[in-house]
Amino acid sequence: MSNATALLWTLVAFLSGSLPFSPLLARLFLRTDIRQVGDGNPGSTNVLRAGGLAIGLLAMLLDFFKAAIPVGLAFFFYRPPLVWMVVIALAPIFGHAFSPFLKGQGGKAVAATFGIWAGLTLGEVPLLLAFAVITFALTLNSSAWSVLFGMAALLPHLLINHSNNPLLLLVWVGNTALLAYKHRSELPSGVQLRHYIRRKI
Repeated sequence: MSNATALLWTLVAFLSGSLPFSPLLARLFLRTDIRQVGDGNPGSTNVLRAGGLAIGLLAMLLDFFKAAIPVGLAFFFYRPPLVWMVVIALAPIFGHAFSPFLKGQGGKAVAATFGIWAGLTLGEVPLLLAFAVITFALTLNSSAWSVLFGMAALLPHLLINHSNNPLLLLVWVGNTALLAYKHRSELPSGVQLRHYIRRKI
């Protein structure tokens, strides 16, 4: 794959990830600005809060597939060089998080995160990540920490089972850094976090 082709795939992946499906669905079906609901995040979780399970699930699936499809096509059919594949894999979550259609104020990229990992590993990592995130969500009072601890729990699996695949490790680093940045305002201090754990246990 030439650099020009790889750059084109990066742009396609970024633009696909930037498509604001959740705000569009909320406008179309709920007549609501999703940024005025819940925490103000223009993502599928607030669509779920505002409109219920059916439309919330549709929003999540669209955010998932808009990331999974370009990454999966590039990875399984074109096999760009390592550096370009890392960039292409991260492009959808950056597009979602900093969507030009939302003036750079995109969502937190959780559903899109599951999408890029599906594009790279099919069901392997998404299923493990879902199990970890749900487990932490049942333990903690912080969705932000649940997501980040879920990503942290994924790392040993990658190191043990994919130690010879730097692509997955590099994508994990970039993905985790973006999630931490997008959730930064919700992260409680260490003292508060220990309080959450003690209270749940």
